[in-house]
Amino acid sequence: MIKSEGGTALVTGASGFIGRALIPALRARGFDVVATSRQSRAAADGVVWRSCDLLDPASLPAAFAGARVAYYLVHSMGGADSNFRELERRTAQAFVAAAAGAGVKRIVYLGGPAPPGTPSEHLRSRLEVGQILRDGPVRVVELRASMVIGQGSASWQIVRDLAVRLPVMVLPRWLASRTRPVALSDVVEALVSAADLNLEQSEWFDLPGPEVMNGQQILERIAALRGRVFLAIKVPFLSPRLSALWLRLITRTDFALARELVLGLEQDLLPKDERFWSLIDHTQLVAFDTAARHALESE
Repeated sequence: MIKSEGGTALVTGASGFIGRALIPALRARGFDVVATSRQSRAAADGVVWRSCDLLDPASLPAAFAGARVAYYLVHSMGGADSNFRELERRTAQAFVAAAAGAGVKRIVYLGGPAPPGTPSEHLRSRLEVGQILRDGPVRVVELRASMVIGQGSASWQIVRDLAVRLPVMVLPRWLASRTRPVALSDVVEALVSAADLNLEQSEWFDLPGPEVMNGQQILERIAALRGRVFLAIKVPFLSPRLSALWLRLITRTDFALARELVLGLEQDLLPKDERFWSLIDHTQLVAFDTAARHALESE
């Protein structure tokens, strides 16, 4: 655990899955927290809420005022015909400009992993945002996580629904792709510690979980935690694009978002290394079964 210098932490995307978990962790580590939303809210539980729209430059100076560290947790998402990549670029550029103007000392961004080949539109956008942030004048820690295990995570919701709702599954080839799912609690520890990590320049780091798993293994392990046996029939021609269509019938996750996430599973999403955990002295990671059990019990 890295000792915190405290100060004010600005959290954009504060009402999202990661933001809701991050805020109490920051307060527990001694930060004053300013959370942002498009609509103003009254202060609650020691958190100050400020109105902020990253596509409205006039709203940014007041939102960023006084912040020592700023968390970028906002993401646009849409279907194939949407302009979410352009929106992501614009919000990232506005974020960098506002942070620099306010004298912010550190930006922390939670993005996605880089695949070995051509990334999906979703992953390409996440990586582009990281590059825009790191190219700015404020030092940035970009953290790259694949599947975050926790109630409220879209990727977790997809695999949870597949494992729990289907008595038998036609197994598409993308479920052979490997990744290293990481527990929400470990991601939150990484985000908090990143605020005070000693850096000479902006850098990115992978956030791998403790186990290498493919999609089928993930589904089998979730099913076992619910006392079920996961049965699968291998059909190698079922592509991620076709799989995304029947996800509409199975998962509660927004279809456009589910489609983009599944299209990112055509390749392995494995880390370059796991050195970040050593840098923050946090090497005892939560096991997949423990994290998955907690997520299931939180429903």
